[in-house]
Amino acid sequence: MLTPNLTVNTEGHLCIGGADTVKLAKTHGTPLYVMDENMIRENCRGYESVIAEEYDGNGLICYASKALSCKELYRIVDSEGLGADVISGGELYTALKAGMSAEKIVMHGNSKSNSELQMAVSRGVGRIVCDNLPELERLDRIAGEAGTVANVMLRIKPGIDAHTHDFVKTGCIDSKFGFALETGEAMAAVKAASLYPNLRLVGLHCHIGSQILDTEPFAEAARVMVAFMDKIRTEIGIVLPELNLGGGPGIRYTEEDDPKPFGEIIRAILAALKESCEKVDFPKPFILFEPGRSIVGGAGLTLYTVMAKKLIPNIRTYVLIDGGMCDNPRYALYHSRYEALIANKASEARSETVTLGGKCCESGDLVGEHMPLQPAAEGDIVAVLATGAYNYSMAMNYNRNPRPEMVMVKDGEARTVIKRETYEDLIRNDL
Repeated sequence: MLTPNLTVNTEGHLCIGGADTVKLAKTHGTPLYVMDENMIRENCRGYESVIAEEYDGNGLICYASKALSCKELYRIVDSEGLGADVISGGELYTALKAGMSAEKIVMHGNSKSNSELQMAVSRGVGRIVCDNLPELERLDRIAGEAGTVANVMLRIKPGIDAHTHDFVKTGCIDSKFGFALETGEAMAAVKAASLYPNLRLVGLHCHIGSQILDTEPFAEAARVMVAFMDKIRTEIGIVLPELNLGGGPGIRYTEEDDPKPFGEIIRAILAALKESCEKVDFPKPFILFEPGRSIVGGAGLTLYTVMAKKLIPNIRTYVLIDGGMCDNPRYALYHSRYEALIANKASEARSETVTLGGKCCESGDLVGEHMPLQPAAEGDIVAVLATGAYNYSMAMNYNRNPRPEMVMVKDGEARTVIKRETYEDLIRNDL
């Protein structure tokens, strides 16, 4: 099993957090997202404990909402003392409706609308990360009209190759995100931001990418950012008090993946940060981290029902399920790999190699290829593992498929946290 919260019971059924997935599928239907609350909480506490032990608690963990945004998840991370990183007005609205404090929210986005900036300012969002010069200009005007001063951070591209998929690299010069160090753009942005009367420049932000399995790219980002903060102090005389080093720690999607434990990653970052600050006698900044996938990814799985099995001799075997790219587009986007098993045959060997095909009218609607799986039959329940991040949040209504229900499991008991969409939901906005 990929994670310790997955077990097999005496009936040979897959269980997550003590709940029988076959019974969950029967009770709630499929496709079905299943999340393990206890594992989410353990992951939150793991991050917080490292900050407390290694950095005297001088930091804030902000859950990266884009991994999975829903009211119940915000309630959980808020109760664990975390803040939230939001990327849109919709994520901000959801977090606030769930009861999160606006002061502990960081607002991101490389192309924020005026209405999103107005919402962030009017609700008192603690930090707004600015991505470009026109946005600084618009935000200064909006904050001035509101009669307030907005706390801003600048998103910096530190020029680091994160050794991950090109689509989720964000720290190199050729990225739509942020200000580049190499061109002098970042320093120009700092100078500009410091002059706006309705903006308070409180720090810098960087994010080098996602699904990163090693420690060194993160540590190097810390070193680069401290060096730039010291350069700002030398050239402009401004000592910035905060540094947001983003997120990106990877998880184990397959048996071959070997991610560093997130505690080890954070310790490596903090060690590099403290060493860099001591080297140039720079005051240790208040630190923010924005983990998302590593908090929820391994805590979730998705259940499907097998609708048919199709053998193409000497080519491949398709196992066709009642979901697909409409509820998990990651294989279609990135060729992301997953592990799957037949939940009602979990104690049996995965003796076949199959392609897991979806129900959408696209040849590329696959959840995976060359996947080991127990011999499948119509009516079996397929569990695709490690789907807690970037599945529900990226789900869509292609072919007018309703998005699935989500249940949260705790100590073997499940509760619905997102209702299954209905056909009426699909036409709600049609005129």
